[in-house]
Amino acid sequence: MRRSAALGVVLAFAALHVAPAASADGPAATPPDGGGTAEAADPLFRITDERIRESSGLATSHRHDGVYWTHNDSGAYGPEIYAVDEQGRTLATVSLVGEGVEARDWEAVSVGPGEDGEPAVYVGDIGDNFQGGWPSIRVYRLPEPRDLTDQTVQATTFTFVYEDGGRDAEAMMVDSGDGRLYVLSKEVAGGVYAAPEQLDAEGTNTLTRVDSAPLYATDAAFSPDGAYYAVRTYWSASVYDASEGVRGRVADRVSLPESEQGESLAFSHDGSALLAGTEGAGSPVWRVPLDLPAADGEDSSAEPQGEADNGAGAGGAAADTDESGAGAQAAILIWIGAGLAALVIAAIILLARRG
Repeated sequence: MRRSAALGVVLAFAALHVAPAASADGPAATPPDGGGTAEAADPLFRITDERIRESSGLATSHRHDGVYWTHNDSGAYGPEIYAVDEQGRTLATVSLVGEGVEARDWEAVSVGPGEDGEPAVYVGDIGDNFQGGWPSIRVYRLPEPRDLTDQTVQATTFTFVYEDGGRDAEAMMVDSGDGRLYVLSKEVAGGVYAAPEQLDAEGTNTLTRVDSAPLYATDAAFSPDGAYYAVRTYWSASVYDASEGVRGRVADRVSLPESEQGESLAFSHDGSALLAGTEGAGSPVWRVPLDLPAADGEDSSAEPQGEADNGAGAGGAAADTDESGAGAQAAILIWIGAGLAALVIAAIILLARRG
């Protein structure tokens, strides 16, 4: 997403130096801790297509092993998605057509079941450079192509509004099991918003807040088997057990490699790792291994997303059980820092609007 220089500096500073904020219905986020580390990540490939300079979404194909879908944020090439392989080569360019289809501010792509149960690609035109100024957002759904050839595909357009007013978002995920779509707002006190179980292509679909989201979530994804879902920020990602749906229990947390503008996330085909990408020409896609509980066992240390730490935040480190005075002082400083960061960011946004 394009941002003013001043706002970009403030957001970067907040992401790197400020502790998490919390929302009324659950925690938000913390910087990375636990799980994997950036040093453990391997660059899987680099996107070599010169047309793809703003890869702001990444999704694992459900039809083709070793293939991933990506797209530009917006730009001269119009509404196109690209199939890339694990050497970074573009295998197919798919142009979307249909009523309401446009490349306004594409921020996410997911693969999940379509209306007929077959794999479908969902493209999230969910970004909002005006911080909630758009009256609605759109998601485009198309059947995942069986043949990886350049082609034009008819897409279905779905229009959405948030139940509590417009907001910016860069993260979207589709449940691999039931096909439920979720949008995560990109805010200090962000939210996870669920779409209706059945989408209406004729009317307007309302997104209902069901949980809190990490501080400035930039992408999210379900694993191909639907067993887990993950949410990333600029600096880390958290993986949740999806056996009982969204607002799952924390299964793993990993740091992500430093990148210019990390906005994309997907699971590997076997679900054993996350793939994290960034915008920019020749951008790398990193493989970040996960340490997930065995499928037939329970992780007693796992915590519900909404109750993860009573202040430390979902998507970040679990709460420290140390009740010493030092721990209490640290908690107070965290809350003060989060409040100051929110005020500074709000002021910059207000000034940017007036400018």
